[in-house]
Amino acid sequence: MPDNPRTAPSDVSLVPVPREITTEGTEGLVLDAATRISADQAAASTLTWLRRELGAATGLPLAVGHEEDARIRLSVDPTAGLGPEGYRLIVDVEGALVVGHDAAGVFYGAQTLRQLLPVDAYRSAPVDRGTDATEWRLPAVRITDAPRFRWRGAMLDIARHFQPRREILRFIDLLALHKLNVLHLHLTDDQGWRVEIRRYPKLTELASWRTESQLGSTEPPVFDGRPHGGFLTQDDIREIVAYAAARHITVVPEIDVPGHSQAAIHAYPELGEVGDIPVGTRWGIFEEVLAVTDHVLDFYKNVFDELIELFPSPYIHVGGDECPKTQWKNSASAQQRIRDEGLADEEELQSWFIRRLDDHLTERGRRLLGWDEILEGGLAPGATVMSWRGEEGGIAAARAGHDVVMVPTATSYLDYKQSESPDEPVKVGTLLRVEDVYTSDPIPAELTEKEAAHVLGTQVNLWTEHIDTPRRLDYMAFPRISAFAEKAWSTHRRDWAEFEPRLAHHLGRLDAAGVEYRPLDGPRPWHTRPGLRGWGEPGADADTTGQGPDRP
Repeated sequence: MPDNPRTAPSDVSLVPVPREITTEGTEGLVLDAATRISADQAAASTLTWLRRELGAATGLPLAVGHEEDARIRLSVDPTAGLGPEGYRLIVDVEGALVVGHDAAGVFYGAQTLRQLLPVDAYRSAPVDRGTDATEWRLPAVRITDAPRFRWRGAMLDIARHFQPRREILRFIDLLALHKLNVLHLHLTDDQGWRVEIRRYPKLTELASWRTESQLGSTEPPVFDGRPHGGFLTQDDIREIVAYAAARHITVVPEIDVPGHSQAAIHAYPELGEVGDIPVGTRWGIFEEVLAVTDHVLDFYKNVFDELIELFPSPYIHVGGDECPKTQWKNSASAQQRIRDEGLADEEELQSWFIRRLDDHLTERGRRLLGWDEILEGGLAPGATVMSWRGEEGGIAAARAGHDVVMVPTATSYLDYKQSESPDEPVKVGTLLRVEDVYTSDPIPAELTEKEAAHVLGTQVNLWTEHIDTPRRLDYMAFPRISAFAEKAWSTHRRDWAEFEPRLAHHLGRLDAAGVEYRPLDGPRPWHTRPGLRGWGEPGADADTTGQGPDRP
């Protein structure tokens, strides 16, 4: 990686750090009531976004002007030598110019422009700034920037604990703030089905609610005794997808098969091997698995056809992880399928099942994406692997010519504990500090340059067995997502000592945006912690000290 870029002015602290940033040696640009903004047609959506966000925070009208009288100008120029998603931002006393290679590049340049302003630029209404009430100044800089990876993602599990549309939209804004461009939605699991499928209404009528939820991972299990559920309608999905697209984020849906399907089997018992079963209330891996009949394949092909209508993403995630084979070993229909297809064993049977879905998605112009277990028993040529069980799956997939997204548990699972302190609200998995997220590298060292070209990028995963509120989601996600974003975007050599003060400044933006993140100096008891106003009564967060499943 290149060394750190030239040091920026003392009042410039950007996350993620750009490839190149230099001081222009002038006083910069002050925004006032006369400031106008212009954009060419390709950058018009960013103009709308920037006026809305900055106008709300500053109270300035930021009227739309023509290029000749605008102080802030946005444009797309694919000949500017910036590369996909790249941008150039120049600020001096005359104005601010954002040029993007494409519309996404302009948007990321505008995100950087917003970071150049005081942190109150992230509020949704003007605040009393004292003597600086009218001083919205952009420092004079010249920035040239482009991302390291084309896949910079975050996975949100809404199957274990449901998050409604408004919270997903808020999460999208926070991803966009950090220049991330993929939202992977984990829509189904043993504990709930969260997306409306009109052909199969029982999936939401019956499978979207469970009677209660396990607290922690202790044995014997302890339950909260409260029903939990919800789902996104197809109109909700359309709104989420459009909202994300306006911020240059692709929403990738996941329907997890053939394991982790207990909720679906509850709604339609003929999908499984053992008849009627309840929606799951415990966390972990369970024996219930889909049957491998023609009816089941047709059912899921129909499900994916409706998803394709809702999600324009080129990738459709089919799960494929943690699928026990016991029921198949004892199933007459599964054993007959193995014989009919000339398969070696149950591992190859799962591969056969995934290949049928891959064929179906390929015929419809989409690419299958799955957890690294889909490598077992053979994998279709066009499939993409999400490597979670360490780096091994990603290494094997890349060497076999498959594209890879790296999500190893040790550095990518944001439900994992952030310290050993008893004051942490959730103590799951292995220790994953902010600096651990920041300093790890997504590309395995074992890969050659040619093999590494198959690494599309990286993402972090937020599994929600123990994340049951938006506030807890904030605490587990941030600022670790901020550290991850720099790893996924920036090409410079990572140095925690250099990054930490920039991150500390960045927390002021998160404060202004209302994010209830975990502070860098560690947790404090919830009822005394000033940063989490009204988090809950002492002890309101149930003990979740169990290690929990090490899983997608």
